[in-house]
Amino acid sequence: MKLSAQEEYGLRCLLHMARQGEGASLSIPEISRAEGLSIPNVAKLMRLLRMGGFVASVRGQSGGYTLSRNSEQITVGSVLELLGGRLYGPSFCDRHSGLQETCAHNSDCSLRPVWQTLQSMIEHVLNRMTLSDLQRNEKEMMRMLNERTNQLLPVTQIRHTA
Repeated sequence: MKLSAQEEYGLRCLLHMARQGEGASLSIPEISRAEGLSIPNVAKLMRLLRMGGFVASVRGQSGGYTLSRNSEQITVGSVLELLGGRLYGPSFCDRHSGLQETCAHNSDCSLRPVWQTLQSMIEHVLNRMTLSDLQRNEKEMMRMLNERTNQLLPVTQIRHTA
Protein backbone atom coordinates (compact mmCIF):
# COMPACT_ATOMS: atom_id res chain seq x y z
CA MET A 1 0.00 0.00 0.00
CA LYS A 2 1.18 3.46 -0.80
CA LEU A 3 -0.16 6.92 -0.20
CA SER A 4 -0.32 8.87 -3.41
CA ALA A 5 1.70 12.04 -3.90
CA GLN A 6 -1.60 13.92 -4.10
CA GLU A 7 -2.63 12.69 -0.64
CA GLU A 8 0.77 13.40 0.91
CA TYR A 9 1.24 16.83 -0.65
CA GLY A 10 -2.35 17.94 -0.05
CA LEU A 11 -2.06 17.04 3.61
CA ARG A 12 1.29 18.84 3.82
CA CYS A 13 -0.26 21.99 2.32
CA LEU A 14 -3.10 21.93 4.85
CA LEU A 15 -0.70 21.30 7.71
CA HIS A 16 1.45 24.24 6.63
CA MET A 17 -1.64 26.44 6.61
CA ALA A 18 -2.69 25.20 10.06
CA ARG A 19 0.75 26.01 11.47
CA GLN A 20 0.38 29.61 10.33
CA GLY A 21 -2.49 30.10 12.75
CA GLU A 22 -6.20 30.65 12.50
CA GLY A 23 -7.24 33.14 9.84
CA ALA A 24 -3.84 33.22 8.12
CA SER A 25 -4.07 33.66 4.37
CA LEU A 26 -1.42 32.12 2.14
CA SER A 27 -0.90 32.40 -1.60
CA ILE A 28 -0.14 29.48 -3.86
CA PRO A 29 3.47 30.65 -4.40
CA GLU A 30 3.97 30.94 -0.61
CA ILE A 31 2.73 27.40 -0.05
CA SER A 32 4.76 26.18 -3.03
CA ARG A 33 8.01 27.63 -1.64
CA ALA A 34 7.38 26.41 1.91
CA GLU A 35 6.60 22.83 0.85
CA GLY A 36 9.02 22.52 -2.08
CA LEU A 37 6.23 21.79 -4.55
CA SER A 38 5.57 23.22 -7.99
CA ILE A 39 3.11 26.09 -8.30
CA PRO A 40 0.85 24.14 -10.72
CA ASN A 41 0.76 21.18 -8.33
CA VAL A 42 -0.15 23.39 -5.36
CA ALA A 43 -2.79 25.16 -7.46
CA LYS A 44 -4.37 21.80 -8.33
CA LEU A 45 -4.29 20.66 -4.70
CA MET A 46 -5.77 23.91 -3.41
CA ARG A 47 -8.57 23.66 -5.98
CA LEU A 48 -9.41 20.14 -4.77
CA LEU A 49 -9.20 21.18 -1.13
CA ARG A 50 -11.44 24.20 -1.80
CA MET A 51 -13.99 22.03 -3.60
CA GLY A 52 -13.85 19.60 -0.67
CA GLY A 53 -14.59 22.39 1.82
CA PHE A 54 -11.23 22.37 3.63
CA VAL A 55 -10.00 25.76 2.44
CA ALA A 56 -11.58 28.97 1.24
CA SER A 57 -10.10 31.30 -1.34
CA VAL A 58 -9.87 34.99 -0.59
CA ARG A 59 -9.54 37.51 -3.40
CA GLY A 60 -7.70 40.79 -3.27
CA GLN A 61 -4.31 42.16 -2.37
CA SER A 62 -4.08 40.21 0.88
CA GLY A 63 -5.86 37.24 -0.64
CA GLY A 64 -4.91 33.64 -0.85
CA TYR A 65 -6.22 30.55 0.87
CA THR A 66 -7.36 30.09 4.45
CA LEU A 67 -8.55 27.04 6.31
CA SER A 68 -12.34 26.95 6.15
CA ARG A 69 -12.54 25.52 9.70
CA ASN A 70 -10.16 25.39 12.59
CA SER A 71 -7.54 22.66 12.60
CA GLU A 72 -9.27 20.70 15.39
CA GLN A 73 -12.24 20.14 13.07
CA ILE A 74 -10.35 18.78 10.05
CA THR A 75 -9.60 15.06 10.29
CA VAL A 76 -6.74 13.44 8.44
CA GLY A 77 -9.12 10.69 7.31
CA SER A 78 -11.49 13.13 5.62
CA VAL A 79 -8.63 14.88 3.81
CA LEU A 80 -7.12 11.61 2.56
CA GLU A 81 -10.53 10.35 1.46
CA LEU A 82 -11.08 13.51 -0.59
CA LEU A 83 -7.64 13.40 -2.21
CA GLY A 84 -7.34 9.70 -2.88
CA GLY A 85 -10.30 7.70 -1.71
CA ARG A 86 -10.46 4.72 0.57
CA LEU A 87 -8.25 1.65 0.51
CA TYR A 88 -11.32 -0.58 0.55
CA GLY A 89 -14.78 0.70 -0.32
CA PRO A 90 -18.10 -0.68 -1.51
CA SER A 91 -17.02 -0.78 -5.16
CA PHE A 92 -13.60 -2.37 -4.52
CA CYS A 93 -14.64 -5.84 -5.67
CA ASP A 94 -16.34 -4.41 -8.77
CA ARG A 95 -13.10 -2.69 -9.80
CA HIS A 96 -11.05 -5.86 -9.26
CA SER A 97 -13.23 -8.47 -10.88
CA GLY A 98 -10.67 -9.59 -13.43
CA LEU A 99 -11.99 -10.46 -16.88
CA GLN A 100 -15.47 -11.26 -15.59
CA GLU A 101 -18.29 -8.88 -14.72
CA THR A 102 -18.16 -10.02 -11.10
CA CYS A 103 -15.24 -11.45 -9.16
CA ALA A 104 -14.92 -15.23 -9.26
CA HIS A 105 -14.76 -15.15 -5.43
CA ASN A 106 -17.77 -12.89 -4.93
CA SER A 107 -19.78 -15.46 -2.93
CA ASP A 108 -16.92 -16.67 -0.72
CA CYS A 109 -13.84 -14.46 -0.44
CA SER A 110 -11.14 -14.85 2.18
CA LEU A 111 -9.54 -11.55 1.14
CA ARG A 112 -12.63 -9.36 1.66
CA PRO A 113 -12.52 -9.60 5.49
CA VAL A 114 -8.83 -8.68 5.43
CA TRP A 115 -9.48 -5.51 3.39
CA GLN A 116 -12.52 -4.64 5.51
CA THR A 117 -10.52 -5.06 8.73
CA LEU A 118 -7.65 -2.95 7.41
CA GLN A 119 -10.06 -0.23 6.27
CA SER A 120 -11.70 -0.22 9.69
CA MET A 121 -8.32 0.07 11.46
CA ILE A 122 -7.17 2.85 9.14
CA GLU A 123 -10.41 4.77 9.71
CA HIS A 124 -10.11 4.22 13.46
CA VAL A 125 -6.77 6.01 13.50
CA LEU A 126 -7.17 8.64 10.78
CA ASN A 127 -10.71 9.77 11.60
CA ARG A 128 -9.62 10.56 15.17
CA MET A 129 -6.53 12.48 14.09
CA THR A 130 -6.82 16.17 13.23
CA LEU A 131 -4.60 18.81 11.64
CA SER A 132 -4.19 20.16 15.15
CA ASP A 133 -2.75 16.80 16.25
CA LEU A 134 -0.28 16.84 13.35
CA GLN A 135 1.28 20.05 14.60
CA ARG A 136 3.23 18.02 17.17
CA ASN A 137 6.85 17.03 16.71
CA GLU A 138 7.67 13.45 15.65
CA LYS A 139 8.34 12.15 19.17
CA GLU A 140 5.11 13.63 20.55
CA MET A 141 3.20 12.24 17.59
CA MET A 142 4.55 8.73 18.19
CA ARG A 143 3.55 8.97 21.85
CA MET A 144 0.04 10.14 20.94
CA LEU A 145 -0.39 7.37 18.36
CA ASN A 146 0.74 4.72 20.83
CA GLU A 147 -1.77 6.00 23.38
CA ARG A 148 -4.63 6.19 20.89
CA THR A 149 -4.04 2.83 19.30
CA ASN A 150 -3.38 1.18 22.65
CA GLN A 151 -0.21 -0.42 21.29
CA LEU A 152 -2.23 -1.91 18.42
CA LEU A 153 0.29 -0.65 15.86
CA PRO A 154 4.08 -0.90 16.23
CA VAL A 155 4.55 2.87 15.90
CA THR A 156 7.84 2.92 17.83
CA GLN A 157 9.34 0.74 15.10
CA ILE A 158 8.60 3.28 12.37
CA ARG A 159 11.82 4.75 11.03
CA HIS A 160 12.25 7.94 9.09
CA THR A 161 13.48 6.91 5.64
CA ALA A 162 14.05 10.26 3.95
